[in-house]
Amino acid sequence: MSALYDLSARRLDGAEQALADYKGKVLLVVNVASRCGFTPQYAGLETLWRQYRERGLVVLGFPCNQFGAQEPGDESAIGQFCSTTYDVTFPMFAKIDVNGKATHPLFSYLKGAAPGVLGTEGIKWNFTKFLVDRSGEVAGRYASATKPEDLGPDIERLL
Repeated sequence: MSALYDLSARRLDGAEQALADYKGKVLLVVNVASRCGFTPQYAGLETLWRQYRERGLVVLGFPCNQFGAQEPGDESAIGQFCSTTYDVTFPMFAKIDVNGKATHPLFSYLKGAAPGVLGTEGIKWNFTKFLVDRSGEVAGRYASATKPEDLGPDIERLL
């Protein structure tokens, strides 16, 4: 069993979510922000969620304020923004750190399993994406500039 399934994260509503609940699903895990140049990617992430969720894809959004303070709001403000601006219905989680001493264990796992450019593990910016296969293994890491719609072929391969 993947170590991913031993982890949990707090949802926007404050409830703790066991990642084991996603066993057998393909996951697209993304660190998101509401005031970033890449914020319009929320629309593409929602499109992927709606297109593939019946086949087993789950998009998981993790707000992060570590890059240019581009996610300053609390969980309520984040949820309101995502809902009213992009009609986000995929699971959203409480704000976390993706780098540094307070890195959330999920992102420690993802970064260790799929290092970035030149083998560096650190997340470089908002909207870094990790694609996880049905067994909980990281199948790909994508830079912020990679548009969600460009992930379709890789998602199809895993579904």
